[in-house]
Amino acid sequence: MDTIPPPTIRPSRRAGGAPTISDVARRAGVSPMTVSRVINGESNVRPVTRDAVNAAITALNYAPNPAARSLAGAGQTRIGLLYSNPSAGFLSEFLLGSLDQAARSDVQIIVEKCDLGEHELEVTRHLIAGGIDGIVLPPPLCEAEAILDLLAEARIPTVSVASGRPSDDVLAVRIDDREAALTMTRHIMALGHRRIGFITGNPNLSASARRLEGYGAALQEAGIAVDETLIQPGLYTYRSGLDAAEALLALPEPPTAIFSSNDDMAAATVAVAHRRGLDVPGDLTVCGFDDTIMSTAIWPELTTVYQPIADMARIAVEMLVAAIRRPAGVATADRHRLLDYTLIRRQSDAAPRRRPRADQA
Repeated sequence: MDTIPPPTIRPSRRAGGAPTISDVARRAGVSPMTVSRVINGESNVRPVTRDAVNAAITALNYAPNPAARSLAGAGQTRIGLLYSNPSAGFLSEFLLGSLDQAARSDVQIIVEKCDLGEHELEVTRHLIAGGIDGIVLPPPLCEAEAILDLLAEARIPTVSVASGRPSDDVLAVRIDDREAALTMTRHIMALGHRRIGFITGNPNLSASARRLEGYGAALQEAGIAVDETLIQPGLYTYRSGLDAAEALLALPEPPTAIFSSNDDMAAATVAVAHRRGLDVPGDLTVCGFDDTIMSTAIWPELTTVYQPIADMARIAVEMLVAAIRRPAGVATADRHRLLDYTLIRRQSDAAPRRRPRADQA
């Protein structure tokens, strides 16, 4: 089993450099996938959108990376990437990492939207029938049993990404969600907070349960009883974050800090706090998870757990290509990769504000 290096705390990781496809997408107000379609000359893009993307490319002096062309370029090895993630920030990071490694490995990536409970088997069968060589499954599809069973039956190499408890039958890359959540909760307690709210993730994902376990473990090791009223359900969506934050802040004794299982729900928590006239972090500390673009797109910028989403995608593609091209070349010890996480401290956390007792007011 991989060992987990001790976490570190560092400032924001974003830095300057050559413009990326993500920069073009943000400037044009579209997704990286749409930028790729424009670069590749696909016809299913509206003229106004195409003009916006081309204008962004010109303004940023962007030189298209061959990875962007790998979505449509021919290649001997074809990899499918199925997605159904409610967080645009997570998906954008994941797509960029996948495209980058696709270029390095000289493979073609076929990206398909696949909504759970609707047509996931139809999409998967279509890819299998088309002669796909392997599949990458980011969350929540990383634990979709129907898809995994179908791919196993067809003997299609598969990589599960960001599963809290990946199956031994598939390749996998992840972080230790429990330890990451434990580290963040310890950090919040070190600031002086004792009443800490928690917004869970999708209940169908083991990573969500692992993050909740980490939160509870940190409280218990500090001698603080887990208060179920401080735990609210979420679905990794902004909307679910709004509902959960409203419930937590409406409590007779609301929390002084809220830790959300992803950045989208943390951003929603900040919005609810502002709507209630609360200062973040003066009146309420808010922390997230993932370190997606959302974490720095709001004010104040979020303290969060950096999950190396793009690196996980790169490694997933690399592992899959190795399994396809050298079926006997992936050692058992290398089938599951555990990456490190980092606690990123920004402006959304602080010590709880001291308030006078009623008899001192």
